[in-house]
Parts: sequence; structure tokens; C-alpha cells
Amino acid sequence: MRPPAAPARADAGAPAAASKRPPPPEDDDDDDDDDARGGAQRGRPRGPFTQHRRLDSLRSLLQKHPAGLTIYDLARELNVTPRSLRRYLVEVKRELDLVSVATRPGGPRLWRLSPSEAPRRVEVRRTQAYALLAARRLFEPMRGSTLFEEIDLAAQRLLGVARRPGRGPNAGVADARLEERFLYLPFAPKDYAARTEELDDLFQSVADLRPLRCRYRRSRDGREERVLIHPYALVLYKDAIYCVGLHVGRGEVRTFLLDRMRDTECAVTERFELPPDFSIDDYFQGQFGIWRGGEPRRVVIDFDERVTEFVRTRKVHPSQEITPLSGGGVRLTMLIGDMTELATWVLGFGETARVVEPPDLVDRVKRELAGALARYEEPPAEV
Repeated sequence: MRPPAAPARADAGAPAAASKRPPPPEDDDDDDDDDARGGAQRGRPRGPFTQHRRLDSLRSLLQKHPAGLTIYDLARELNVTPRSLRRYLVEVKRELDLVSVATRPGGPRLWRLSPSEAPRRVEVRRTQAYALLAARRLFEPMRGSTLFEEIDLAAQRLLGVARRPGRGPNAGVADARLEERFLYLPFAPKDYAARTEELDDLFQSVADLRPLRCRYRRSRDGREERVLIHPYALVLYKDAIYCVGLHVGRGEVRTFLLDRMRDTECAVTERFELPPDFSIDDYFQGQFGIWRGGEPRRVVIDFDERVTEFVRTRKVHPSQEITPLSGGGVRLTMLIGDMTELATWVLGFGETARVVEPPDLVDRVKRELAGALARYEEPPAEV
């Protein structure tokens, strides 16, 4: 929320001024307070991501009033009751360095940011701004979520830098919409417009190390189960959103797909510790997924000359080695721990690729090809 343009005076919360304001309601429970504007709710704001929003609002408010504000000023500007504001400050002091000082003996105390919370400026050149803007469409699947709004706000600030007139040979000349001509285009991104609340809950859980409760639909049988997750990382893979985290009930780290989550709830008071030995890199399979496999196994695939250039210019796995074959083709050798997506990737090359080893991957590709051929021997389905 944005604070009103006309700031409140720092002494507005003094006892002498209290009669100028409507008294707080008798029942000022966090979720049930009504203000004087026809029953608008006060107290703890509802909805996802409220903790980050309120922190940003409070930080912005106190930056505009470096001398400090009283409890009553802060409560009015944030549209909560003074009682709720006092409870909120207890939580906020874990995230922001706040100090309170007395205006005079017996007078109201002013809350303000510690000097350590002074705004930090980050200098960005136009070329750096363009490089960051080029990837902004990577987050398009998140459109509609609060997380996307935050990213979009940062992008708009970068646009202000990118559109400044250049220097040197380009002195005084503003670029002609270069930010629209230097882009990353996602490949078939998913649409998460109907999953924005789940995404916001998941991101807040990852960012604040808070447990996440949800109903999760299992892939093997479609059944739902109520799970408690300690989300360690949020991953955007092939333009779909995943979470790598601890399945508390089973005591093991798993990969969860956002599409299968519903009724998410980010814990308000609980937190968990990130394991010191956790590294998201341990769960990367290059282009072949984010599942942590077992012992790495040797994979060998031969490609003919028609796709040699394509294979040579792609980095599909950190362990890959490419060697030339007679006739102009190439051999790709890798060490893979999880082959869940490998067969599908190989089949995408059609007749230009052949798996050499391991034997079980060879058999799987053969079965897939035989099944595909059998489909073409059947008459097409009627519309």
C-alpha cells in the first residue's frame, strides 16, 4: 500500500491530540476491526504475501519520516489498530532494525529506522539494464501474482535507466525502444494466472524459511494428500514452477510441482532451518530435469551428421563429452543420475539419434518407437 502524500505530524499521537481522532473500536482483534469507513476491515491484512507488503510499506513510510512516527501515526497510515500495530512491531523487529526514542519524559515514543537500514543505491549502466530487461519475459508465467508485480516494478525502474539518452557517439540520443528488441522468449510457458495465491504462498515460504501446508496431487495415481513441506528452493524449469523441499512426513527431500498444489498455507509464526549441506545444484540434471537421481550412470548417444552442429552447440549436461564419428556424426557421452526425461529428449531427434547405452534406456526408446508406429497402423479416431 502507498502512504498518503500528506504525511502525519510526528506528534500526532500525543495525548493532547487524541481527541481529534475517532477512538479505536472496543474489540480490536486483528482480523475483525472495522474503521469508520463503512465497515472496511482493519487489523492484520488478509491475502497472500502480506508480510512482505507490510514490511515494504513500513520501510517506505519510515524512510519518508526519518525523525520517526508514533504508534498512532503508524497505525493510521497502515490502516491497523494501535493494538495490532504493537503486535506487528514485535514481528517486524526480526526483519528491520527499528529504534524507539522518547520525545520528552512521559511523552509518546517515536519509532524510526536505525541508520543501518538506510536505503542502498545500486548503480546500473544502460548496457547492464538492457541485459537484465532481456530476461524479464522469463517470469511471464508468474503474471498476476504478487511476486510478478515485484519483479515488474523492478523492471520498470530498469526501463527508466535504459531509456536515458546515451553518451559518446550517442550523446543526447535516446534508444528507439531497444528494450523491446533485446528479449528472451520463453518456450511454451505455462499460464499460472489461476495459481497466483499458491505461487505467492510458495515464494513467501521459500524466502522466509516458513513451513508450507497444502493438498498435493500425486502423479502416479492422481490422489491428493495433505502434506507439510519445508521449501528449500523455487525453480523455474522449462517455464514451469517447481519447489525442491523436505517432505516432512516422509523425511526426504522431493521435487513438488506447483500445478499439483492447492489450499496452500504459509506458516505465520513457525520457521525451519535450511540444512547447511543443501545445494540446489545437487538436484540439477542439466536439460533432463531437477530430480535427484541415484548413482550416475554412463549414457552414450550417437547422432548423425544432420544434427551435428545442433548437438555441438548445446550444453545439455555438465558432464557431457562430444567426440566425432566417421561419416560426420558425433557421439555424446554423459553421466546421468536420473533418466526420467532422457528417453523423451532422444525421441525428439527421430531417426537422427540412436542410444548406444545403457541397455535399459535402449529398450525404453525401442518400446516408445514401436508404440508410436503402432498408432499409425490404427485408423484415426472419429471426431
